[in-house]
Amino acid sequence: MQRPAIIALTLTALLLAGCAGPGEENDRATGDGSGTGPITLVVGREGSAYLQSLLDRWNREHPAERATLLTLPEAADEQRAQMVANLQAKSDRYDVLALDVILTAEFADSGWIIPLERSMFPLDRFLPPVVETALYKGRLWAVPYSSNAGLLYYRKDILDKEHLRPPTTWAELREQARKLSTRHDIGGYAGQFLAYEGLTVNFAEALQSAGGKEITDPDGTRVTMDVDKAGAAIGFLQQGLREGWIPREALTYKEEESRLAFQEGRLLFARNWPHAYGSAAKSGVGGKFAVTGLPGRDGPGSSSLGGYNLAISSYSKKQRSALAFIRYFTGLETQRRVLTEGSSPPVWAELYDDPELIRRFPYLPVLKKAILTAQPRPVSADYDQVSLTIASAVSRALTPPFEEHSGDIAASMKTELTEIIKAR
Repeated sequence: MQRPAIIALTLTALLLAGCAGPGEENDRATGDGSGTGPITLVVGREGSAYLQSLLDRWNREHPAERATLLTLPEAADEQRAQMVANLQAKSDRYDVLALDVILTAEFADSGWIIPLERSMFPLDRFLPPVVETALYKGRLWAVPYSSNAGLLYYRKDILDKEHLRPPTTWAELREQARKLSTRHDIGGYAGQFLAYEGLTVNFAEALQSAGGKEITDPDGTRVTMDVDKAGAAIGFLQQGLREGWIPREALTYKEEESRLAFQEGRLLFARNWPHAYGSAAKSGVGGKFAVTGLPGRDGPGSSSLGGYNLAISSYSKKQRSALAFIRYFTGLETQRRVLTEGSSPPVWAELYDDPELIRRFPYLPVLKKAILTAQPRPVSADYDQVSLTIASAVSRALTPPFEEHSGDIAASMKTELTEIIKAR
């Protein structure tokens, strides 16, 4: 690294350490922001195996600032719980945090991460919706590292045999799932319908795909969910379960269960993230499936935006090294390896248009469109409570005998969410 770059990093880190967050009362950094030395990257275990090779490259080039990988449980709520416990204790064990995009508001509002200077990162070359996930109240709190959007996996061989195109509307999905599941002795459609974060995502996507846009405003200060469209979203899922083209077993599905059901040939259609593509291609349905965007009520639908952003712990004593690491890890060359070695969607827009990469990952054009039309999940410093409220309400609606009207459940949900936001 050239001397001017070192000076710039040092000055910026010193400035960042003195920045207070949304609430000036936050007890932010314990270090002075200029510390260097070995650092720890904390990330969820699922899909993290490839990261060690990327860390090895950094470590060879920065022997005095070696990065160690610390993996947390696969479940997002368990990852959050361990990070929160560490940060509430003001421990300096974690330096760089790989945060699910939904956690930006909470961690920034709580004073657990430091604000960053936008000019230090090539944000204009990232996919625009991805950048939005790292912002809170007009400030940058993390740097996008990987993105994600839900896709519709479908059995192309079966649809080709029936001379059908993949569905773009709910009506087409329902019609094909009902008819072809019986004709080919296969389950119709499934997403992630167990009562956890995945159900919140599936509901948000159904709401957006019904034209409902968002659940909260961008700052998380007001619940803006359209009750009628939320009722329509819940009603669509209820209908699938009532009519049988969504198997009852799907009520127990998380990402892994739905992935296995599809690649074992038990589903005609499945909503899942891009990470499921690689394993499906190597399974019994390899060469028999394809992906497309999610269908909507009156046309193409919209996904929830997923992915991870890299943030610096307020209690890290090596914030200067952490900042340099994030700049390196979100650079173009590392981002290419995030895709080629980790099969994770990168955040640099130009990689989705690279002909060589498209040959290796044919879903990239579909995924780029899905990310560009995706919506963020509810913004809230109390996201865990918000998500739990949504998942619990929708789970109740999807549990037989479907006695509660979808519109009533949507109205009750909005009331509960409003109470959470007001209590903040």
